Amino acid sequence: MPQTCHELLHAHHTRDQPLEAEKLNFVGVGSRDVYNITAPFTMQGQRILAGRVEERSSEQSHAIFFRERGEHWEPIPDGPILQLQDPFFTWVNDELIFGGVETFPHPTLSNAIWWRTKFYRGHRLAELHPFAQGPDGMKDIRLCQMDDGRVAVFTRPQGNPGGRGTIGFLSLPNLEGLTPQALKQAQLLHQFASEEWGGANEVHRLEQGWLGVLGHIACFDQDGSRHYYPIVFALHPTRRLLTSMELIATRSQFPSGAAKRSDLVDVVFSGGLERNDGGAVLYAGTSDAEAQRMVMPDPFALVAFAQAQHWG
Repeated sequence: MPQTCHELLHAHHTRDQPLEAEKLNFVGVGSRDVYNITAPFTMQGQRILAGRVEERSSEQSHAIFFRERGEHWEPIPDGPILQLQDPFFTWVNDELIFGGVETFPHPTLSNAIWWRTKFYRGHRLAELHPFAQGPDGMKDIRLCQMDDGRVAVFTRPQGNPGGRGTIGFLSLPNLEGLTPQALKQAQLLHQFASEEWGGANEVHRLEQGWLGVLGHIACFDQDGSRHYYPIVFALHPTRRLLTSMELIATRSQFPSGAAKRSDLVDVVFSGGLERNDGGAVLYAGTSDAEAQRMVMPDPFALVAFAQAQHWG
């Protein structure tokens, strides 16, 4: 049965999880907000992350690469600036695969915005170039190269099928198979209740062929406000096993701060995880206005692998 936000919140509150969070400080972007960041990665000898950068009153966004400089993050000089929302990255055959959400005017509805996920690749930031895109209307497509070299793909269709937004899975032999037509064939995992939604944000290779997914689950309350929570689960692509989801943090466990709108106060949008030696740091956007990170035990230690169920 699909798990609800309420059920996951209840389970989270019963656990004694040591969490420590702080805001990230960004310079060089004027008055614009930086949020929905990736986890950091190292490239060309620099510790880098990408963030969604925009004015508080707008959703016209750019993905900007920042380098760590002591207590703050600053834009990489001459780094690429891409007109994208909600950036993400992974590595395939030691090549950086970068992406985000591209918005454009809706083809049939006046004064409406439509979107698609756009993918870039390159061995250096200066070499990043577009090579693929997802179907129109689909966000939160995430990739991970598996142990056998194939590429795992998590999708997020909406509408029919997909409802408010659900997660699908397929595997491809290589990146050349990453086409809108292929992504529409992903098998849905049916993890969310009908009035709730969610998506994948980052995928990690775990032991014994498992894929660990950092994602989010979301719902509306009676007043129409949105509530987003970071979650994790695991999937085994060859054994076709899927674990239940585990909620790993709430907005109240981060420092309080600004919100883009009053209906977005209780929003944590998972960006990425740095994992090492049984611990992890979650990088996330909060309230669609700020970027924060949280130190925690490795959240995949919460996943009940032994109770995984067959899917598909």
